[in-house]
Amino acid sequence: MRASLHRAMLHYGGNLMLHTASSGPVSGLDALYLHLDDGDVAGTGEVRINIAYLNGLSEDAVEQEAIALFETIDWSRKPEALLADATILKGVSAPVRMLLDGALHDLVSRRAGLPLAHWLGGDRTRPVRHATNQTLFISSSERFLEQAEAYVSRGFRDLKVRVGSGGFSEDMARLESLRARFGSKIKLAIDANGAWTFHEALENLSALVPINLAYVEQPIAAGDWAALSELANKSAIPLMLDESVAGQSDVDAIIAANGRLWAHLKLVKMGGIAPTIKAATRLREAGIPFMIGQMNEGGLATAAALHVACAAQPQFAELYGADGIENDPAPGLAYENGSVSGTQSPGLGLEFDASKTRLIREFGQ
Repeated sequence: MRASLHRAMLHYGGNLMLHTASSGPVSGLDALYLHLDDGDVAGTGEVRINIAYLNGLSEDAVEQEAIALFETIDWSRKPEALLADATILKGVSAPVRMLLDGALHDLVSRRAGLPLAHWLGGDRTRPVRHATNQTLFISSSERFLEQAEAYVSRGFRDLKVRVGSGGFSEDMARLESLRARFGSKIKLAIDANGAWTFHEALENLSALVPINLAYVEQPIAAGDWAALSELANKSAIPLMLDESVAGQSDVDAIIAANGRLWAHLKLVKMGGIAPTIKAATRLREAGIPFMIGQMNEGGLATAAALHVACAAQPQFAELYGADGIENDPAPGLAYENGSVSGTQSPGLGLEFDASKTRLIREFGQ
């Protein structure tokens, strides 16, 4: 089997600027791709690497770690064997684990002739389609309402607002403007990305009750489970945790909260498709609401999250990442009527165009 590592900077059209309280403004998506070819079938994984604000890892550090790992792998082994060998990923960072895990899942499900969602055990009578929210990033008031109008006009009625960058009064004014414009025909949630202090969160959660939010995501920074549990006990609004959920031990803490805390699972935090499916299964069995989501990411990474969502059937999904990317090496996802649709082709269902990327290194035979 031949393997090759590629890199590309992806850009959105429509003057979309990613801007959250944790990331600041982000002008593009720096992505790594691992392409595998066994001579008959090819599969590709993707991971976004300019997310140091989430994991503390620089883009070049992730690339160098990926190179070092892929140089040690015996690429003559069958992809099914590599996927089952947990020792390969011991001590490897979550982004690099996601990259290898995604490429292998794409390849083995293509070899099986099944869409990945079906290979994972999802209902084979269902198409590869799932409802998704859309996010309103931090922007001017005019741009904020313009973007909301655009999403609602396209059939997206599940909106999440990024807050915590400026004053809370500004955030409240924007939320009130959405309710005044759209009323109850939209489902509304917010994401503070851990920007509030504990005492700010107590006050803000109380003030937000009249807005009728579906949930508040990551009100305070990750790490203090006692504080999060106290907030959940005192909040009339459900709390969804994102940055706090980066592994199975965090899933343990969510389950221990007995439904007071919900979980936002992302492949780039959990380390790929397999551990995300494991976490989703545990949460479902415990009766804990959860979301399958993603960073803003390109088509292949978004498709991986979509197939996981189709298999896991979460209560919430955040799969907007590839919507509007102009130079994606693997286009093909369709966004309309509040949903994202993939193809019914095997694997992730998208074809990788290496000419839109920069080759970093080749491995294997």
